Amino acid sequence: MPKMTKGGKYIFGWSRIRVNGELIFPRMAVDEYNLQEETYIYIVSGSKQTGGFCVMTDPLLSHSKLKNILKENSSLADRSLSEGELIAYKGRKYGWLALKENTVYLSDDLMKMLEIKVGDKLLAIRSSDIAFTMGVKGRLIEKANGYRGIIEEF
Repeated sequence: MPKMTKGGKYIFGWSRIRVNGELIFPRMAVDEYNLQEETYIYIVSGSKQTGGFCVMTDPLLSHSKLKNILKENSSLADRSLSEGELIAYKGRKYGWLALKENTVYLSDDLMKMLEIKVGDKLLAIRSSDIAFTMGVKGRLIEKANGYRGIIEEF
């Protein structure tokens, strides 16, 4: 897993959004965040700098200081919200997606709301102990694009 700058964030690899909205998460991210044990993930709209979205699992989110997100948004917690539908909460948008092995499918509406599109390459970035980011823009993405080593693409 490359580190783009001294003291900077670790990255797991690139993921390209395919024509059918398929997005495959890098194996190292899947392993580190135990996605192989999950049948769905929570997504959170990304920051203004990085865009894209963040990925969290129920066990990591439910036992973190951010657990109020689920307590205060029952339709998210029990997934009665439609898959890929986003709700606004404290300046971010939250939703959930079914996870099949290391793959999710993004609807056209979801991609539009997240300001991403088919063909975009998203960089999987270790964000914290509860989430990783699938970033689409910003300084770290520019550094990764200029990186002379190998960054795997999924």
